[in-house]
Formats: sequence, C-alpha cells, structure tokens
Amino acid sequence: MKKLAIATGLALSAAAAHAQSSVTLYGLLDAGVSYVNHAAGPDGNAASKVKLDDGVIQGNRWGIRGSEDLGGGLAAIFTLENGLSVANGTASQGGALFGRQAFVGLSQQGVGALTFGRQYSLSTDYIAKYAAGGVTVGNYAFHINDVDQLTSSRINNAVKFTSANFGGLTFGALYGFSNQAGAFAGSPATDEDGVANAGSSRTISFGANFDHGPFGAAAAYTDIRFPGSATPAFPITIANVNTFGDKDLRTIGVGARYAFGPALVFGNWTNTRFESVTGRSSLFNNYEIDGKYSVTPAFSVGLGYTYSRLSGDATGHWNQLNSIADYLLSKRTDVYALVVYQKASGSNNGVPVQAEIGSSSSFFGNSGSGANNQLALRVGMRTRF
Repeated sequence: MKKLAIATGLALSAAAAHAQSSVTLYGLLDAGVSYVNHAAGPDGNAASKVKLDDGVIQGNRWGIRGSEDLGGGLAAIFTLENGLSVANGTASQGGALFGRQAFVGLSQQGVGALTFGRQYSLSTDYIAKYAAGGVTVGNYAFHINDVDQLTSSRINNAVKFTSANFGGLTFGALYGFSNQAGAFAGSPATDEDGVANAGSSRTISFGANFDHGPFGAAAAYTDIRFPGSATPAFPITIANVNTFGDKDLRTIGVGARYAFGPALVFGNWTNTRFESVTGRSSLFNNYEIDGKYSVTPAFSVGLGYTYSRLSGDATGHWNQLNSIADYLLSKRTDVYALVVYQKASGSNNGVPVQAEIGSSSSFFGNSGSGANNQLALRVGMRTRF
C-alpha cells in the first residue's frame, strides 16, 4: 500500500507539472492561383501574368509557443515562428530561420508581458486588425509596399511590454536597439556621400487598443531610424518613386470597427513620413474603409476601398478596390476568391507613377510601361493547424 501511495503521488505530481507548462506547435498554409493583367514583363512593358502564389490571404508559417507556470500568476513564455513559401519551400523574411517572430520573456497575470527578441511593432499589433489586409483580403490589400508597417514591421533586438486587458483596454511599448557601438540611435547603410557603412537600425513604437462589445478602436506610433540598415531592410520606396526614406520612417495610425449583427464595418488612417540623410522628405497618407458580411456561419463576403496619396518631392495617387468571397470547409480550412483593382496617377519628376498591388518585392511588382492600373484575380485555400 505504501509503494502504491508513493507511485500515485509521483504520478499526480507529474500530471500537475505537465498541466502547469505547455508547448504548442502551430501553423498556417495558404496557396492558390493568381492572375494580373498589367505586370511588368522582362522588357518592362505591361503583360498579363498567371502564377502559383502563396502566403496571400495570410503569410505562411509554422511555429512553437510555450509557457511555464512559475507561481503567483507569473509565467515564462516564448515564441519561435518561421515564415516560408509553400510554392518552393524556401524561408521568407530574408531567409531567417524564425523570421516572423522569435522572443522570450515573462508574463504576470493582471499586469502584462515583458519580452525580448524579434517582435512586431505596435502598428502591426493594433492597426492591422482594422485593415482589409489583416481582416479579409490579406496581403494584396495592405497599403502599397506596406510602407506604413501594418504587416511587415518585425523589429530586431526589441524589448517589448504589452499590458493585460483592463476592461477592454490594452496598451504597449517597444524599443528596438541598434546593437552598434557608438550608434545607439542607429546609423545609415550608406551616408550622404554615397559611401557604404555597416549600418544599424533603431525603432521606437507604442500604441493602445480598446475593445468592448461591437466597438473597437486603436492608435499606434512607430518610428524606424535608418530602416534600410535593418536585416532584412524595411521598404522605403513606392512603385518606382523615390520616397527619401533612408534616414527615418515614421508612421502614425488609427483604426476602428463596429459590428451590426452579421455585418462588420471597419477602417483606418495612416500617415507615414520619410526622411533621407540629405534632408529631403515626403509624406504618404492612406485612407481605408471596409465591410464584411457573414451570409451564413460558413460563407462571408467582404468589400473595401483604399485611397493612398504621396506628397512632397514626388506626387502620387492610388485608388484600390478589394473584394473577397470566403467559404469555410471546416473550422480550420477555407477556400476563397479575391478580386482587387488599383489605379495610379501622378508623377515623379515627370515620370508617371505606377500601380502596385501588394509589395514590389513579391506578388506582381509594378505595372509595366504604358499602364497605370492592375486587376488581380485569385482563387486559393488556407488551412491551419
């Protein structure tokens, strides 16, 4: 009986320890076929393009997250998340092993979490949830080249605090160190004389979000000093327009939503300022309004409009319509169809600006010469695990 009691006690202790700690493997995979009418061909002229595209409605990923209960509401936490291409199996985010997220820290119940590593800015955390890129259509709908950092703002060497939920209010702040001796505020990869340097990047970000019933709203600020020095570098150009952003990329944004039964209305405004090491600057504003309607629990549709305006040494205007029809095959898997249209106008030193759905470094790139618009069609599927 004594041996049985000891064995039972050990088994219960092991079960309790297991319940207090957890490690979860998770992921998401998206792939499909896309078409665009005015992609730039090898000769620079506009041509239609059909491609197997992946990571569109959401970026492909697999990751590991875990927590260990340290007692008194305190827990050790970590996340390691890899981005990848389903089309060819390569790593995203410049080839980094855990390029999407990599951090470790402590979480205190009723207070918040303090984490260290490669992490999202507060612009991504709080404003993306009020954008079609983060809610319905995905990466084709994020603002041109994601200059306002709603999806690609992953900060290296970052210390981040995110609060607990206080009656619907959450807030946070982040500081990304340059990690370079003698350059606490960062340094350019190329100086004003065009000389290449071992540059470094520094980031400050903070924001707040409020969710209560059908209403939600958020505001965030992110300042990336020397964005071209980061690894991988942040985008500082828009559709072949020099935005002069090699010294500073500063974004402020607000977003809001309201739900009416099966209908959801949401939108955002972002203001991004670029500054160069030579003192030149430009300003980019995005204005977005979107809607989503659940026809049935399994079938939903979405429609949105974004107006983007560049001012300063160059001018540009972009009008974009985003639409989606999405059908859930299960809680984990869905199929969808996208239709996205964008038209550009304005000029850069007399040269017309171009359309650009998504990012110039992926998806379709700029429209070819003689074309100032793009129409993209896509059918795809997504599954989560």
